[in-house]
Amino acid sequence: MIIVNLDVMMAKRKISLQDLAEKVGITNANLSVLKNNKAKAVRFSTLEAICKVLQCQPGDILEYREDE
Repeated sequence: MIIVNLDVMMAKRKISLQDLAEKVGITNANLSVLKNNKAKAVRFSTLEAICKVLQCQPGDILEYREDE
């Protein structure tokens, strides 16, 4: 299972969902789906843009966990 820790990085960088969505170029709704682990996929271009804005690595946002 892939866990999205976007909320953690957003808190560390003190950026709101609305600000991040605007800077990345996606809707608040789509970013919210990703942030709340509801997304089935993420485009590399979106992940790249998020990493650029948050100044982080993909591994800071995405985490793999064994199904429990």
